[in-house]
Amino acid sequence: MAFSGSRRLVGLGFGAIQSGLFVYEADRTGDYAPPLVVDVRADLVAGLRADAGHFRVNIARSDRVDVATIGPVNAVDSTVPEERELAVEAIAGADELASALPGVASYHTVAPTSPHRLRAEGLRRRTRSTPLLVFCAENPRSAPELLETAGLEAVPVEERSDVTTRARYVDTVIGKLSGVITDKAELAQHDLVPITSAIPAAFLVEEFNRILVSRAGEGLHPGMPVLREVDDLAPFEDAKLLGLNATHALAGFLGSLMGLTQVADLRKVAGAMTFLRAAFLDESGATLRRRWAGADELFTEAGYADFADDLLARMVNPWLADTIERAGRDPRRKLGWDDRLIGLVRMGLVQGVATPRYAMGVAAGLDILRDEGASGGDTELLRSCWPDDVPTREAEAVQAIVGEGRQWLERWHRDGFLALAAAS
Repeated sequence: MAFSGSRRLVGLGFGAIQSGLFVYEADRTGDYAPPLVVDVRADLVAGLRADAGHFRVNIARSDRVDVATIGPVNAVDSTVPEERELAVEAIAGADELASALPGVASYHTVAPTSPHRLRAEGLRRRTRSTPLLVFCAENPRSAPELLETAGLEAVPVEERSDVTTRARYVDTVIGKLSGVITDKAELAQHDLVPITSAIPAAFLVEEFNRILVSRAGEGLHPGMPVLREVDDLAPFEDAKLLGLNATHALAGFLGSLMGLTQVADLRKVAGAMTFLRAAFLDESGATLRRRWAGADELFTEAGYADFADDLLARMVNPWLADTIERAGRDPRRKLGWDDRLIGLVRMGLVQGVATPRYAMGVAAGLDILRDEGASGGDTELLRSCWPDDVPTREAEAVQAIVGEGRQWLERWHRDGFLALAAAS
């Protein structure tokens, strides 16, 4: 469908999720006017304009890749003053804003063009009676609070009370695997269509589109039907972080140590998928089913098995072209105290569930850090990934579990996945 409706969307950050989820789904409804997408990359904005606001998204299905041509959208470079003014005016009059920035660190910068100042000015000018619905697509569950707080810092104190009423911040659980492919050889290998005729990169997203969002209240609802509202997003956030993300990192770290290139290559390694499924069900699943028993059908034995099997099949879908480099990227962040692997180990301790396979992933991540130039023993290196004020007893308990994971990793190096797949 063309953008022929009246609902107005502004997108901050134009990457795979903004293009392949928010703008793509808005286009499919037929209810939206041409969205305004805001970015700081002049070449990206110029490329969109060169193709009259049209762009392409490669959609990985289970048996092929389809290409969707979407548009027209309007694009502005927020580092250019007159274009920034267009973005401010658009935010002031929009129904929805989708924030899909590289991370929460992008919310607030010292630059005059920081996104928090852009949103603040737009909300200060807003005269519409209905609040702006703001979707926070960045990962942390604290994203809505961080985004709102960052914006208010750019609002005069005497106006903050009024500005607070002009937006509702919505958290999201986006379990949609996606990426931006820039390598020429990879683009050719997978026959991917570039974003525009002038941009030598491709958006690649999976077809999965069951996206959960928190309720905004006051009769406000997303204009895109794929954004399904739930009363309590916390259980599903845990399922994404401690299920999908933890298992993806586990696969990436181990695949990196094996020298694999594609996540799909794990299908060819004897026992690897059985091992990952055992981790997903017996460790992540057992932990989350205890923590969130009764919250949703997902947190039953059958529900979580369906969840795990679906995700594992999607994770190793060769049409998605997910790389081991991407899955294992930034190990220091992924070994953080509140992040996927340590987060699961910590919840496992609370729920009385052993998590040696994910602890093995932690040990593998530490080895990758050493390969990248870090030094120190496991305890020293692991503590360098955490804040200084973590509880001492809990930290020691986690370190002990990681010690067990180190033993599993050594056994894996010696005997392979088959020796560990069904281990208890």
